[in-house]
Amino acid sequence: MATSEVVHAHAAPQGFIRKYIFSLDHKVIGIQYFFLALTAVWVGMILSLFMRIHLIWPNADIPLIGHIQPETYLSLLTMHGTIMVFFVLTTAPQGGFGNYFLPIQIGAPDMAFPVLNMLSFWTTFIAFVIMLAAFFVTGGAPLHGWTGYPPLSAVQSTGPGEGLGADLWITSIAIFCAASLMGALNFITTTLDLRAKGMTLMRMPLTVWSWFITAILGLLAFGVLLSAGILLLMDRNLGTSFFLPVIVVNGQLMAHKGGSPLLWQHLFWFFGHPEVYIAILPGMGVASQVLSTFSRKPIFGYRAMVYAMLAIGFLGFMVWGHHMFMSGMSPYSAFAFSLLTMAIGVPSAIKTFNWLGTLHKARIRFYTPMLFAIGFVSLFVSGGLSGPFLAQPTLDIPLHDTYFVVGHFHLIMGVAAIFGIFAATYYWFPKMFGRMMNEGMGKAHFWLTFIGTYAIFMPMHYLGMAGHPRRYSQLTELAYLHPLIPVQRFMTYAAFVTIGAQLIFVFNLFWSMFKGQKAADNPWDATTLEWTTATPPPHDNFGGHTPVVTHGPYEYGVPGVARDFIMQNDPTPSTAH
Repeated sequence: MATSEVVHAHAAPQGFIRKYIFSLDHKVIGIQYFFLALTAVWVGMILSLFMRIHLIWPNADIPLIGHIQPETYLSLLTMHGTIMVFFVLTTAPQGGFGNYFLPIQIGAPDMAFPVLNMLSFWTTFIAFVIMLAAFFVTGGAPLHGWTGYPPLSAVQSTGPGEGLGADLWITSIAIFCAASLMGALNFITTTLDLRAKGMTLMRMPLTVWSWFITAILGLLAFGVLLSAGILLLMDRNLGTSFFLPVIVVNGQLMAHKGGSPLLWQHLFWFFGHPEVYIAILPGMGVASQVLSTFSRKPIFGYRAMVYAMLAIGFLGFMVWGHHMFMSGMSPYSAFAFSLLTMAIGVPSAIKTFNWLGTLHKARIRFYTPMLFAIGFVSLFVSGGLSGPFLAQPTLDIPLHDTYFVVGHFHLIMGVAAIFGIFAATYYWFPKMFGRMMNEGMGKAHFWLTFIGTYAIFMPMHYLGMAGHPRRYSQLTELAYLHPLIPVQRFMTYAAFVTIGAQLIFVFNLFWSMFKGQKAADNPWDATTLEWTTATPPPHDNFGGHTPVVTHGPYEYGVPGVARDFIMQNDPTPSTAH
């Protein structure tokens, strides 16, 4: 095993720009990623709020954007989905917390390639700016949905926003993919080459395993999407026909032939389903970490948890076709994808039962990070239970274009991952900023968010079973949807409350950064290496003293020791249990 006993690539920064802007310190870069994601999530939430308002008050004039036309609604939907998936669910768990804590948790002084790390953040930032620029060009933002299906996305004359706005959208995604590839290489190399002495693979915290596996998924998946985006730009601007068959747009025959729109679907979903696990695997790692810490018990079945994450990562590349049951694929292909989709439920169930095993007969400390970790498990189970329905082609075909799918992926991918981000924020905030977040505000934030998200997304399953189509901008034209309007109204009121609750979080975050109670080096009595160093950590993480790891990451409830835990670098012999 390689170790972190290397000459570090850069000295402590001196000037403001090198220290806080173009920093090579993985901790500063992690904080930059975190606040980029925090900005992006507010943009995404405001766009979703505009959509919700329009659904129940279709004639309302909304400040800044006026009356929402159907094409405007589709633009809001496209940008909401894109920003949340790429710049929140991918950026915060991996780029933010992964960048900050992976090196510290394995005993490394920094990431393997500090300059590449800095470039990956600023490339992501540029991608975000380009994405926002699509709102302000002629025609506005694209309306082809966050999946970018051609031919709608491949021909500039198919609708408002499909001109320069769509080019900016595709360019932003391509640049984001390049940034993610740089980050993935850094994570993989750091994990394999810079572990401290004694930090074997089976002594790594489950958070490190989750970031490592996520990086592998990103390395294999984002390259495919980058290639697809380049081909789509060529179809739009250079006259190629990768995704365009012979088509007629507005009565005019297009100069394309021989392309396949289904090729885009295959390329996109080969990325798109691993992306689900890119978003959720870091949350699984954080939930495991927090549940063990606040249960005061070792994680139940550590090795099984590791192998389950590896199995999820492997199988995640085998199931992309279940997004395409309506494309007319062969029943034999549909059967294969259906079977593999059901198979991926096995490692997911293993993780769930191991989390429950960790909680069983535990001495639980109900601090805010623990509440969000338990909430993560709840949402993961609730969202996951609707997955097997959509894995069956005979059920997916009538449910696919309904709110059932919207409810499913928001619970399993969106809100569960967000709860993982919240758990990580409350858990690691003391180490990052040297102060404690307010527990009272944290608990209020949890309960309002937990109840609110269930109130928003659980009724969507019932709407889907009632035949409510997704992507419709208003319900006034379809008589059979009129009885469902009260449900939409209830969901919208719940969205108001839930988004309002996030103001509590933002106030708590910034107030605690400056006025919060001073934090000890190890306020949670945790065992992993980040809690052995100063708060906040010094430039090289361990003050020039590389730790030597002698124990596993979850040595809690150990009999015969002065305290109920043993830290990973503690020289005291561990009692097997």
